[in-house]
Amino acid sequence: MIGTSGSGKSNFARQLAAALKIPYLEMDRLYWKPNWQEPNDEEFFSILEHALSGDAWVLDGNYSRTTHIKWPRANLVVWIDYSFPLTLYRVIKRSILRAWKKQELWPGTGNRESFTRLFSKDSMVLWTLSHYASNKGKFEELMATESYAHIDFVRLRSPKEAAALIQNLTNRDKQA
Repeated sequence: MIGTSGSGKSNFARQLAAALKIPYLEMDRLYWKPNWQEPNDEEFFSILEHALSGDAWVLDGNYSRTTHIKWPRANLVVWIDYSFPLTLYRVIKRSILRAWKKQELWPGTGNRESFTRLFSKDSMVLWTLSHYASNKGKFEELMATESYAHIDFVRLRSPKEAAALIQNLTNRDKQA
């Protein structure tokens, strides 16, 4: 599952994993340590490889430097590519709600969004504003790479398309 922050990839990935009855894995949960500390690449890659050792999973998150680990093992990549206004609205709403509720993002890390963080260089809103357009080009380029020809790519442009995909995959799974 790929998409810009705020696109809804985590919620969609959780729904998809539940519908398919397979594990859901969140890249951010694998990545972030307590107090917003970041692992080095060697540590992160090892954690990710271990997490992906199962036969089936739904993984959400971008982390381009891990594409060489994730995509050779994937048979489907879903790109949540909603409009800029919808994505921006969602990331602002999510960030404000998380800061208001002081919600811990990943259990045991203590990592929470705050109103201070919302208006800092680490703001997810700022990240979305500065990366939305460049992510489109990056994802299109990756999907055209010959090394990933074994992957089925699905680009969802609306929540209605996302709901239909889950329904289709769920129905296919029931018929199998």
